[in-house]
Amino acid sequence: MIDQNVSLELMQFVETSILPKYNDFGRSHGLQHVQRVIEQSLQLAKKTGANVNMAYVVAAYHDIGMSGPRAIHHITGGKILAADQRLRKWFSEQQIVTMREAVEDHRASLSHAPRSIYGKIVAEADRDLSPEVVLTRTVQFGLENYPEKRMEEHWDRFVEHLRNKYSSEGYITLWIPNSPNEQHLRKLRNIIADPARLRKEFERIYERETHHS
Repeated sequence: MIDQNVSLELMQFVETSILPKYNDFGRSHGLQHVQRVIEQSLQLAKKTGANVNMAYVVAAYHDIGMSGPRAIHHITGGKILAADQRLRKWFSEQQIVTMREAVEDHRASLSHAPRSIYGKIVAEADRDLSPEVVLTRTVQFGLENYPEKRMEEHWDRFVEHLRNKYSSEGYITLWIPNSPNEQHLRKLRNIIADPARLRKEFERIYERETHHS
């Protein structure tokens, strides 16, 4: 459920004008993903005392830049948010700047901490680190972006991505202490550290996703 503290008028605008765009971004960054990020962001906003309307908009726009090159989608998304004149009905220019920066700061590979609580909230919400979600999205992304690859090539990419990002040596950083993601990340790292178990999980998800498509 969406938090009822969010302006209903704002929610109606976002759900009719912004969220449908995610249908074009594939299953790994699609509508189900952004809806989950919104839900998690609102829970974290309540927990931290942040403005729920701002947290809601940041979450809704966080991957909107996937309409362009993925490598800079966080920058593109910030520009799209800042240029959207319709948001000025609910927010000041300073709030728009803060929200733009939060979208820019949401990427897991970011070398600096998000500049505001809103960047930290969306970065944390974007990382649904429950193992099933992470492993599934990793397989989905490979299938969507490298359809020519054979299963073993997908396996190699899957392992490399998980180790680079989520292992104990990976680059992911959690910004909000005691979030549900801390426990999820520990479980995920245990799977990554067990090659036989990781392979079994990959084969299960790969078979499901290839039959789905």
